[in-house]
Amino acid sequence: MLAPQPVFILASPRSFTSLVCAMLGQHPEAYGVPELNLFVTDTLEQFLQRMSGFRRFQLHGLLRTVAQLYAGEQSLYSIEMAHRWISTRLDHSVGEVYRELCEKVAPLRIIDKSPVYAANRATLNRIRKTFPDAYYLHLVRHPRTQGQSLMNVRGGQIMAVMFNSVDRSTNPPTVDPQYNWYRMQSTILDFLSDIPPQQKMHVCGETLLNDPKLYLEKICRWLNFSWNETILEAMLHPENSPYATLGPYGAHLGNDPNFLKSPAFRYQSVVPSQLDGSLPWREDGKGFIPEVVKLAQELGYS
Repeated sequence: MLAPQPVFILASPRSFTSLVCAMLGQHPEAYGVPELNLFVTDTLEQFLQRMSGFRRFQLHGLLRTVAQLYAGEQSLYSIEMAHRWISTRLDHSVGEVYRELCEKVAPLRIIDKSPVYAANRATLNRIRKTFPDAYYLHLVRHPRTQGQSLMNVRGGQIMAVMFNSVDRSTNPPTVDPQYNWYRMQSTILDFLSDIPPQQKMHVCGETLLNDPKLYLEKICRWLNFSWNETILEAMLHPENSPYATLGPYGAHLGNDPNFLKSPAFRYQSVVPSQLDGSLPWREDGKGFIPEVVKLAQELGYS
């Protein structure tokens, strides 16, 4: 029997992905993983080369997952084992490695929330070629609060620059997360336009968090997962995920740092934001460009 095809959460960084993935991963038929990032290259050797230097933290999710699945723990020793596990598969395609992880967790279904997947169409095409029947949850956050969250988090401005989210019409250029928000949402929508309707779902993160019972049930029924009050209660406790805490030295991330420090879901009303007005991260008083406003409105924001 083939392992179940994974579920990919497609979203910009700082769009509630760590929280939502951990919540879905608490379903008894699912396995929520940290950011695997695997599909950014063709082979595992290329992947390891890319995840070096200042990108080394993007390897943490895979290391933690391998350590947990094959050693049953995340420790300095199991992370060393995970490095050896990777080194023996350098000639494998990332698809082969990912399928091996799917088989390891089967009959559970992997839930993956790596934001880097939505950075370019080639990565998404690589996913589809490997998993033609995979499901995709398009999780979106208002561009104002997403941008402000990114700019406020430690390393957020560096991340924005890494994604080339810069307004070069100013002197000096202005780091502005709205540009990457627009590119990533456009890339996701373009990719999903070719995906069969039953394999994709769009949800605003704010509405999901404001009414988790309603939207978690919708997502579960879309995925053909079972549903009852006991399952809901489990999903409301993302802190029970083995990845909902800082990992050992050398692999301490893999999820959003703020989530790792405080992973519990808390009932609170997420206040709607606005598309008009100046942006808090800009000193020149400018607001959203027209393209961002139009796309945000199409996605359900005002």
